Amino acid sequence: MTTSRPIPVSDGSSRGIALGLVLLVVGLLGHLFAAQAIGGSYIAYRDHILGFVLVSVVSGAIIMSLGWRFWRGRGDISMLVLGGVQALFGLIVYIERFHVR
Repeated sequence: MTTSRPIPVSDGSSRGIALGLVLLVVGLLGHLFAAQAIGGSYIAYRDHILGFVLVSVVSGAIIMSLGWRFWRGRGDISMLVLGGVQALFGLIVYIERFHVR
């Protein structure tokens, strides 16, 4: 009697990382569209990209430390939360561009 091979089960971590990366791109696009809407100059793009990087570094450090404390070994959750934060900030920056005079 032969034994059957076990079926590999995906834990969903690759989907969480992929969705987190998509949300990071959405956040960056929010910054880029806001820069384009307020004039599209070199300074506007530079400042918005720098803001995106700064928010990524600060929120990433906070999220990674929380991840180390609460969901150790689950980098997909950390990436998903970071992507969600960046998408939220990108949306806020894009909406706030309507208030720039």
